[in-house]
Amino acid sequence: MASSSSNRQRTAQQRLRIIAGHLQKPVNEDSAIDATECKAQANKPHVSTTTRTVPRKRHEIMKWNGWGYSDTKFLFNKKGQAEFTGKRYKLSGLLIPGLKDWFEGTFGANLQHKSPATPILNSSAVQPPILNEAFEEDLKSTGIPFSHNAEDRVFRAHGHCLNEIFALREGKIGRVPDMVVWPNCHNDVVKIVELACKHNVCLIPYGGGTSVSSALECPPEESRCIVSLDTSQMNRILWIDEKNLTAHVEAGIVGQDLERILNESGYCTGHEPDSMEFSSLGGWVATRASGMKKNIYGNIEDLVIHIKMVTPRGVIEKSCQGPRMSTGPDIHHFIMGSEGTLGVVTEVTMKICPVPEYQKYGSVVFPNFEQGVACLREVAKQRCAPASIRLMDNEQFKFGHALKPQVSSVFTSFLDGLKTFYITKFKGFDPNTLCVATLLFEGNREKVLQHEKQVYDIAAKFGGLAAGEDNGQRGYMLTFVIAYLRDLGMEYYVIGESFETSVPWDRVLDICQNVKERIIRECKDKGVQFAPLSTCRVTQTYDAGACVYFYFAFNYRGLSDPIHVYEQVEHAAREEILANGGSLSHHHGVGKLRKEWMRETVSSVGMGMLKSVKDYIDPNNIFGNRNLL
Repeated sequence: MASSSSNRQRTAQQRLRIIAGHLQKPVNEDSAIDATECKAQANKPHVSTTTRTVPRKRHEIMKWNGWGYSDTKFLFNKKGQAEFTGKRYKLSGLLIPGLKDWFEGTFGANLQHKSPATPILNSSAVQPPILNEAFEEDLKSTGIPFSHNAEDRVFRAHGHCLNEIFALREGKIGRVPDMVVWPNCHNDVVKIVELACKHNVCLIPYGGGTSVSSALECPPEESRCIVSLDTSQMNRILWIDEKNLTAHVEAGIVGQDLERILNESGYCTGHEPDSMEFSSLGGWVATRASGMKKNIYGNIEDLVIHIKMVTPRGVIEKSCQGPRMSTGPDIHHFIMGSEGTLGVVTEVTMKICPVPEYQKYGSVVFPNFEQGVACLREVAKQRCAPASIRLMDNEQFKFGHALKPQVSSVFTSFLDGLKTFYITKFKGFDPNTLCVATLLFEGNREKVLQHEKQVYDIAAKFGGLAAGEDNGQRGYMLTFVIAYLRDLGMEYYVIGESFETSVPWDRVLDICQNVKERIIRECKDKGVQFAPLSTCRVTQTYDAGACVYFYFAFNYRGLSDPIHVYEQVEHAAREEILANGGSLSHHHGVGKLRKEWMRETVSSVGMGMLKSVKDYIDPNNIFGNRNLL
């Protein structure tokens, strides 16, 4: 790795000499030539000194056995009313009067029957660390902080798959990292990887911890010392280039910090995955992430200009930051989607945009899901999709309605009643078949209004009725709080999960219907006593197809091994997706959860290509999380 670094330095020095030869001495001898300096970099160290979200001790502000912030959760109070605690979200502190009836009616749940989580981590349940003393001694000499603390190790031993969180709630701890290390910059990562290679230590990169593919689970058969390389302290925007509209960012920064800090300088990336509060830039790259506003800003592969990744063979990066290169297969596509199997992404240059001057939410109600899908297809065909357009089926519509907070006035309640009457009675929409699309428009105000009219005109051709800005905004914001609901369900014997796929347009309706029916059938066959929730939504659209999200949940009372039943049902659902022409994953990635289908997905030759890259870059399996392959 050292020789690779010295070669890059020699190349850089040579190019500086060439560039210097083009600089002419100014006519005015008293003046000097200065390179144009980025304003953000000149004005502020690392662009911003704003406090970052993620501390080293994550468990100080976040749940160790559930989703999100420790001070935030759904609960049923003593009166049986649902509320959302904390002060971090627009829904926080509000009562949600419809949730109890929906919850009990949908799942057959009873608020008297509780299944509380283990409140505090029992450190004695955590296996003692496997130590590599030589590695640790060398690591001490670098000054890079590390920890053997049980809480630090357990927190980084999992993502947010149902089986992972369910086990933690029951106090069951499996194989965990033996050490956590916190690099502060790219050079720290280089040192850690060099030492890991020297001492044969297994490294597992850890970004935001939001994985839903079992990617962060430690392989139970791994006998070496496992080190969790936590990138959270690599969270700076190193520079903003206002001429080229790019930003160079450390890969450990989480989405909400990246957007907030860029906003301070008048910019944004527009990349907003559902997990953006906690997921990291490096994680987005490593899983080929997609965001809610990809219609305008693109997916992560569209946003990335340059990537720096540290591997056991050295540092991978391109020699320039041009917008496109024809230099053989794109090495970025070996990095994006590599899921921590090849190295650690440390720095990323990505496109940025000025913060849009105008933003407007909207919603459309359709008489049925078929009409809604036909509308989204037409919008995609005309290439006029707003920043975000998402279609919920009828079950999700009812679910969203149940999450509506208590209105503050009789007048507002009266208006809501009028809207319902107009749609269901006057227009004749059946409450048990209608569905809703939520919309978000961004950009120049005049263009947004024209764009909005175009989309609503298309919707009208498919029986769609405008349903107001409030519903659109509420639907968009609910994205960030829905993840907290799974923890509430587990308090009352209800478990659930979401998973996604991408599919051609002509298969969208079939895949939605067939997968939902398969889930219901499998639950019944596996002895689930109450009908499950089986629902879907179309979340991203393309010229040739769409991304579909499925949600399912069920009451597991009476089951001796609910997680085994859940895994069987999810496995059957994934088989159904593949049989109906869907992809293995649109943006969640493969991890260990879905890798049994990789050969079928990319072919035997494709698997051989991936394995040969792994064997060359990491012959000793230093990055040994065993994802993908």
